[in-house]
Amino acid sequence: MTETDKIVATLAIYALKARYFRSMDNKDWPALEAVFAPDLIADFRDAAGERDESMLIHGAAPYVARLAPMLEKVTTVHHGHMPEIHIETDTQASGIWAMEDKLWVQEGSPLPFRWMHGYGHYHERYVRLADGWRISEIRLSRLRIDAG
Repeated sequence: MTETDKIVATLAIYALKARYFRSMDNKDWPALEAVFAPDLIADFRDAAGERDESMLIHGAAPYVARLAPMLEKVTTVHHGHMPEIHIETDTQASGIWAMEDKLWVQEGSPLPFRWMHGYGHYHERYVRLADGWRISEIRLSRLRIDAG
């Protein structure tokens, strides 16, 4: 790949991650599923403070199907910052994003808190499919969670 190709790929991955955050916060589940490769590995086992083995999910559709009801009665705001993207080949890349999220939970939600403010990093792998770049692996590590 040329340096120009790497820049173009990096910008495409930036846009992909922006769609991830926007789709999540707008609860646009079909659009969220579309940012992932169909064989996604989603590892959120350490995302809520205590390790939860059930939050290692294989497949974009099962991941979104699990996430959507959890966030049905939750207003979310996600921000991604300072991406470190490494283009490995013309079809493979990896990245780390600093992140911050805020959640406001409505009555009737299955979540065990009323609000949360989290900080951490997304660790991701990307694959370029026929229709563009997709997230093939996503893992969230937390530095801190404030909740009440």
